[in-house]
Amino acid sequence: MFSEPQRLLAIGASPRPGGNTDAMLKWIVEGAASVGQAMAVVQLRDVLVLPCIGCERCRRDKRCTGRTDAMQLLYPLIEAAEGLVLASPTHHYNVTAWMKAFIDRLYCYYDFSDHRPRRWSSRLAGRGRRALVCTVAEQPATEDLGFTLEAMARPLTALGYRVIDQLAAQPFFDRGSVRRDPLLAERMRTAGARLARAGAGDAHDA
Repeated sequence: MFSEPQRLLAIGASPRPGGNTDAMLKWIVEGAASVGQAMAVVQLRDVLVLPCIGCERCRRDKRCTGRTDAMQLLYPLIEAAEGLVLASPTHHYNVTAWMKAFIDRLYCYYDFSDHRPRRWSSRLAGRGRRALVCTVAEQPATEDLGFTLEAMARPLTALGYRVIDQLAAQPFFDRGSVRRDPLLAERMRTAGARLARAGAGDAHDA
């Protein structure tokens, strides 16, 4: 379930095995592999990630000590990865509850000052980290994506990632129906290769 730390890490947040989000992630992984980069994949449906309870212990401890779950095994993978992929289907105009829980548990990487309003910084920042986010939705209109892409991209940007791509696939609902779209497959593979090539510290996208 948990591989050795890799330079690239993908987090999937679909509750449906073998569905459209899984297919998209597979193509992204293939794209990274095409330029010689392995990518570890974690499906949140297979592990227990509890929601943040706002205990604020991480401000003092510099790590999450308020919860004991799979995130304790995920944190080393996150810290080792220079490139991160977040993939979630659109559920009610937003990410799935699993993705929301995962993102909230990254709060432990922030440092805060004692001034009010508190200034903050991220311990993940300044290391050339990059990311891409992707979603799939049943409805064809862009507005029906709601906040899904922003809900993933904005927290990553705040944490210090350079979000190099935001990918949306529409309109797909039936399990695996994205596999009938070869142009989408190529788009995802290209994004995976681009993420892999955009090495840490690069000033420009490859």
